Amino acid sequence: MRAFGYRQSNSDHTLFLKKQHGKITTLIVYVDDMVVTGNDPEERKTLQNYLSREFKMKDLGHLKYFLGIEVSRSSEGIFLSQRKYVLDLLQETGMSGCQPVNTPIEEGLKLCVEPNQVSTDKERYQRLVGRLMYLAHTRPDLAYALSVVSQYMHNPGEQHMNAVMRILRYLKNAPRKGILFAKNVDHQSIEVYTDADWAGAVDDRRSTSGYFTFVGGNLVTWKSKKQNVVARSSAETEFRGMTLGLCEALWLRLLLQDLGYLFRQPIRLFCDNKAACDIAHNPVQHDRTKHVEVDRFFIKEKLDDKIVELPKIRSENQLADILTKFVSSQVFSKFLDKLGMCDIYAPT
Repeated sequence: MRAFGYRQSNSDHTLFLKKQHGKITTLIVYVDDMVVTGNDPEERKTLQNYLSREFKMKDLGHLKYFLGIEVSRSSEGIFLSQRKYVLDLLQETGMSGCQPVNTPIEEGLKLCVEPNQVSTDKERYQRLVGRLMYLAHTRPDLAYALSVVSQYMHNPGEQHMNAVMRILRYLKNAPRKGILFAKNVDHQSIEVYTDADWAGAVDDRRSTSGYFTFVGGNLVTWKSKKQNVVARSSAETEFRGMTLGLCEALWLRLLLQDLGYLFRQPIRLFCDNKAACDIAHNPVQHDRTKHVEVDRFFIKEKLDDKIVELPKIRSENQLADILTKFVSSQVFSKFLDKLGMCDIYAPT
């Protein structure tokens, strides 16, 4: 690709770009599967002819299916889902006729490793969780539940397997759910919602943090992850979560700059913990913030440079709540609507 005049992106090494005459052509590759796009049809055709001379290739036309992800287009925008993957998984696991549920995790459930827990088939558990984790590419609604069950791959018990079965029953309820990328958006707007659940893990009292990132109002990345160290306060937990979300937003900013977008407005980072936001703005060092000193200076530097801002947000509007803890089915459904998730499948 470099020999053909393309530049390899520093933000994503599988992305190659070529800009000429005010137009752009991009290619992204995963092993031997490639997607070519851009607003220069002549260059796209030239690139396809060049690659066909170098490799044995087949042009599959407009993007409809890529690595198990289904792509459909409508007047509203582009819709991504893994409908077939979900239906195949339910069929293989014998859960096609199961009783559906409205949430992927049971209310009040706190999983841990019990001293005398009833054992389960470890290989089957690992295989099921692995298959479910691939769904996380288009299903942010599964992120927290999968983060929880994946922590017990080494020693699963019956209660852990029941939690996995619960996720399958939730998929039965909405196998076609996916993400809609709406048209006519402002690609220069980046927003991040970060949240954390302090000391929520029963086994080691570590906290779980999560983030959603939006570009022009469209959800693009998300994560739910248990933190690596035990936090001594909720503010510390939230602060580490803010840093995780900000790093993701900064990476997105660089990626979009590669694609030719110039940013004149700061990243909007939403955190509902007042103490964490106050620490971020306060340049005075306190004893209680020494253990998060690096994260504190990292965020403060970005605030001073006007790269990021911290607008106020009420806890009931914090979308990242569903990445760190159980929420009721009503709240869960409301937040999924705000994330741009819908249950449609519009064939092209």
